[in-house]
Amino acid sequence: MIRRMARARTLTEAQIAEALDLVKDADSVELKLTVPDTDQRSAVMSLGMDPLEAEIRQIVFFDTPDLRLTEAGVVVRARRVRKGGDTAVKLRPVVPNELPRKLRRSPQFGVEVDAMPGAFVCSGSLKSRADNGHIQRAMTGDRAIRKLFSTEQRRLFAERAPAGVELDSLVPLGPVNVIKLKFSPTGFARRLVAELWSFPDMSRILELSTKCAPAETAQVVAEARAFLTERGVDLTGEQETKTRKALEYFAQAVPKS
Repeated sequence: MIRRMARARTLTEAQIAEALDLVKDADSVELKLTVPDTDQRSAVMSLGMDPLEAEIRQIVFFDTPDLRLTEAGVVVRARRVRKGGDTAVKLRPVVPNELPRKLRRSPQFGVEVDAMPGAFVCSGSLKSRADNGHIQRAMTGDRAIRKLFSTEQRRLFAERAPAGVELDSLVPLGPVNVIKLKFSPTGFARRLVAELWSFPDMSRILELSTKCAPAETAQVVAEARAFLTERGVDLTGEQETKTRKALEYFAQAVPKS
């Protein structure tokens, strides 16, 4: 069983072995860290983040009011970005070598292991470009949700969604406003990404991340840990996944039939 989220700050030997097995068959690895709310300002300062270099984006998820898709391991989302929007149908968790070969060979499909202190998950994501205006109209109910997604995405959704759940029967959950900054901090040889997700109740999630090739994972983990510790960034805070937080937050406001 793949661990979606572990409460402990360290993994057991069995979990480490499982993670390593997933990593070797993945396309990429993304190392993530949620910064506690009380430490977000100091982290921004110590890492030299410049908010004027950040990109504004808007993300909306689609699910049933009781999150049946999420519970079945399917995540459907659309993202509005200034340079052009996109959509994704994600399978989470997955075992890379158990995925259909046709899907695995698709140039639009990628497998990634997300790892954070005490947790890891392997996901498969099928992406496609989308028009920002069309996404906005789908959020307001003026455009059919299915029209945002490619034929390949709709096929994957039909194969993996729970019985009776159709794309056009889903409800928009969101949007959540996001500020994303890609930067290269002094003293760290790799690029970091900071994402600040802001919710209507003024709560926020600040996530730091960096991507690497599977073969580089151990080295990059050690380098990132050492760098962040030196800069005073807390690595022991409660970890929270952005997607799960957004889905649960917006689903609670949807009337249940």
